[in-house]
Amino acid sequence: MAKVIVIGGGAAGMMAAIIAARNGKEVTVLEQNEKLGKKLFITGKGRCNFTNACDLEDLFGNVVSNPKFLYSAFYTFSNDMVMDFFEELGMPYKVERGNRAFPTSDHSSDVIKALEKEMRRLGVLICLNTKVKSLIIDKNICKGIELANKKEKLYADSVIITTGGVSYPRTGACKDGYTFAKQAGHTIVAPSPSLVPMELADDCCKDLMGISLKNVSAAIYADNKKIYSDFGEMLFTHFGVSGPIIIKASAYIQKYLQKNLSLTIDLKPALDDKQLDERILKDFQLFQNKQLKNALDKLLLRALIPVVIDKSGLDGDKKINELTKEERKILGHTIKNLPFVITGLRGWDEAIVTKGGVSVKEVDPGTMESKLTGGLYFAGEVLDLDALTGGFNLQIAWSTGYLAGLSA
Repeated sequence: MAKVIVIGGGAAGMMAAIIAARNGKEVTVLEQNEKLGKKLFITGKGRCNFTNACDLEDLFGNVVSNPKFLYSAFYTFSNDMVMDFFEELGMPYKVERGNRAFPTSDHSSDVIKALEKEMRRLGVLICLNTKVKSLIIDKNICKGIELANKKEKLYADSVIITTGGVSYPRTGACKDGYTFAKQAGHTIVAPSPSLVPMELADDCCKDLMGISLKNVSAAIYADNKKIYSDFGEMLFTHFGVSGPIIIKASAYIQKYLQKNLSLTIDLKPALDDKQLDERILKDFQLFQNKQLKNALDKLLLRALIPVVIDKSGLDGDKKINELTKEERKILGHTIKNLPFVITGLRGWDEAIVTKGGVSVKEVDPGTMESKLTGGLYFAGEVLDLDALTGGFNLQIAWSTGYLAGLSA
């Protein structure tokens, strides 16, 4: 019976182990943590958004890095197949807003239990607290691995690396997978945190901390050129901004971090410039004798008023009946283009996923096998693949893990 070793017991690793075992292989999973699926356990705030029930076109559209590489993986094991797979394992699911699929129980532990139960049923050997030191490679063929603590060697016909990325280091995430890949001659695309909040230079963020904005438009500029825009919700924090549209935007701005980055927020996207001016004029007619700083309560959240006035350069103490038409236009422009300076992204502790990893140019997309070292396979976040939030990163893990397990 052919032997397969899987390094890493996360989403991709468990899927690879199950499929390889179903294919008649003798499978051993080596996991350095005390339990399987440690990162899987905390995904979706502990609810585990395990895939997205969108169509395949949208699946590819939500992959940020190297979507074309996933053609075979997604068509071999699609999101519909993932949902069927878990249902067959006795885990019912539900689909919520944005086509996000969750276990009906809302417990990520049910996803892990379903996978563990199937592995045990198939006779997969699971070794916890087991750290791998290196690969055993002979004449460009991977023959097995050497363990770190016991200095023991385990031989196999195939080795699948599913060690994940380096986001959420508290779950035991580390760079071991990259080290093994380099040993096999692979190129590593520099890993960086993705799907993270943004840090802003503006002092006003501390005053706005906790303020949530709904139905706003945000645009990111690099050296004054628009590189990204979106509509939705965001949140001010003590260091800058977070929330769905900011987290999503972070996936696209990594390569622009050396440029002058700025964020503009349109607080009234439903109104064009003319409509907003008419609305401001209407409010001003009600508050003619008030100071500007006390005349915007109907239009803006109170906490935002001093920020908008400050960034507009207008005098907040000036009375409404003293404001010129030009000053009113400046106010409207600021409301629709509230500017902030982006200084960077938050770090690994807050990153949902890793951007970068093993270069997909050196991996066969139809099998997940290394093009450089025979018998060596990769799956999941260790590869230079990342997607947006909504279950898409886990879909990458399931699909690539499935393909690696099928091919190993």
